[in-house]
Order: sequence, then C-alpha cells, then structure tokens
Amino acid sequence: MLIPLLLSLGAAACGAPSGADAPQTAPSTPPPATAAATSYPLTIDNCGRTLTFTQPPSRVVLLNGTSVAEVESFVVLGIQDRILANSQSYGVSDEPGMVERVKAVPTGGLTLNQNFEVPREQVLALKPDLVISTWAGGFDEKIGSISRDQLAEAGIASFVTPVNCAFGDPRAPEADQERYLGQSIESSFELLLELGRIFDVQQRAADYVNEQRTRISEVEKRVAGQERRNALIVYPGMSMMNNNGLPAVFGGGIYDDIVRRAGGVNPFAGRTFTELAEINAEALASAKVDLLVVGLFQSDENPEVLADDLFAKFPQWAAAEHRRFTSLSDGCYLGPLNAVAVARIADAAHG
Repeated sequence: MLIPLLLSLGAAACGAPSGADAPQTAPSTPPPATAAATSYPLTIDNCGRTLTFTQPPSRVVLLNGTSVAEVESFVVLGIQDRILANSQSYGVSDEPGMVERVKAVPTGGLTLNQNFEVPREQVLALKPDLVISTWAGGFDEKIGSISRDQLAEAGIASFVTPVNCAFGDPRAPEADQERYLGQSIESSFELLLELGRIFDVQQRAADYVNEQRTRISEVEKRVAGQERRNALIVYPGMSMMNNNGLPAVFGGGIYDDIVRRAGGVNPFAGRTFTELAEINAEALASAKVDLLVVGLFQSDENPEVLADDLFAKFPQWAAAEHRRFTSLSDGCYLGPLNAVAVARIADAAHG
C-alpha cells in the first residue's frame, strides 16, 4: 500500500559540511524504553481527544489508510488476536514470515469503498471496542468513513497513530503539524510504545523498541566517520504517484531519517509530496546516486530486473557504473521494521 510522503524538518548545523562530503558521526543512543504493568482505567490523549480504557481492547478494527504500520505493530507485539477485522495488507515484506502472519489476521469480511476506506456501516455492524486509523483523515465522513464523534456516540473508542494526527486534519494544532512533518524512526517506536500501554504489553513493546534502537545504533557506529553515500529510494511499482510516469521517488520525513542513519544522504531529501510527484527524467538523470534502493510493491517484482532497467535509463549514476543497489519493501515505512532498512542500506552503501 502507498504510505504518505512527509516533509523533513532536519537541517544541517551552521558551518558544518553537507551532502556526500560530510563524514558520519555516531549519534547518542536514546535512553532505554522502560515498562510497567498498565493500570486501568487508563486515560490517554490522542489527537486532542481524551480516551479512557477500563481494560485492554479485545475487538479491534484496523482501518486501511494505505498503511501496514498498525497491523505489523500488532503482530510484533503478539496482540494480533485482539484484532476483530483488519483491512491493511501488503504483498511483500522485509521480515520473513510477516506477509503470512498479516494474512492470518481476521479481515471480518471488510470491503473497501471507492476511496479505499472501510464504510461506516461495516464498522458499526462489527461492534468493535476500538477502531484504529493510520491517519486523522481515516475518520472523515466525506470519504465514507465513520467519524470519531459517531464512534463515541456508539460507545466505541477511536485511535489515530500519534504522528499522523495532523494528516487529513487541516485544523490540527501547530504541535501536531510539526510532529507530522518531522516524522522519523522514533515515530514508529512511539506507536509501538503507545500500543503497549493500551494493551498492557508494555514490557514487550519496550523490549522490542530497545532491541531495534540497539540494532540501529550499532549500524550508526559502524558507518561513523565514513563518507556519506547518496542513496536514492524509488518504487517502480508505484509510478502512479509520479506525474511523469517514472518510479515513485521517496523523500522527506522517515525516508530521510532511515538513509541518514545508514550513513547516507537522500538526494531528494526534504521534498514535499507535490515536489516528488513532479520529478522528471532530467531531475533523476542529474541526481547524484551512489546507491539505488529499489522499493518492492508487489510480490512478483524482481529487484534485479528493476535495477537493471533503471541503470540502463540512467547510466550516468555512479550506482549504475558499479551496479550498486539493494531492495526494500515495508522497512522504509512507518512501522516496526525500520532497523532492517537502515542495516540493508548501510551494508549496500558501505559494505
């Protein structure tokens, strides 16, 4: 599924070198996540709404929103048995067995409307105790979805993935807008930790987050001091996102963060969704590309064939000269698999 392209708020320090000539420095490791048993009733704030849980939810509906962050987070936390109906899916994964584990989650007979969202009537018929959307817009009546107010009237709790409170809500406060624009790998961990609190699996969430942070930190230390490589992330199977019929180019937000932590630079860092959609062949040809990251969208896509096709079209890339590429799928997105993406890009860029 297509994941929202976000802006990056990161900026280089004044006077510091930038681009491919800037050496990597190992950042400090975040403090370890801690855990304690959840005490109910649990009251949390979610996108400006106060939610109170008297017990862990057991009849969860996951709305689509073109994401797998939520269902995969449930899977890695071992709470997929709490899902009554899931509408999220993706045909390929960077984690062995993940596709099969997601397919095993009940769908509740959900069918998506013309906007690829779950209709209001289907949600109410299932009588869930919690409905989760990857973005605030997933609760917009104008696209046929059920609103958070309608759910509340029916006694059903609703939850939006925290970093996306401003996505699809033009009235979101400035703090939520900044959070959305500054999405990073830590946004993925925030979702995991919040689910850990709600479902009383805080220790599992903390252990998983700490393990992933350690894996990423080890990669950052390994590439520290090495020359940055320009790593271009493209998804050929998502050419519908590019107005010029080219592979979708991913930049900004979490994509830039993943590349940076892997010891690289995204040549289209900080670009908006609109800017990325307008990238043409001339812009791709003139981009500095030391490493091509081929994004996989469908299970039948062959990364070697896709890479060779792009190398033939853009032979001026250093990546084409050395045939240097790697492939990723869901590891690039908001979700629990970002450490896989960081390690894979670092291995391909720096060996």
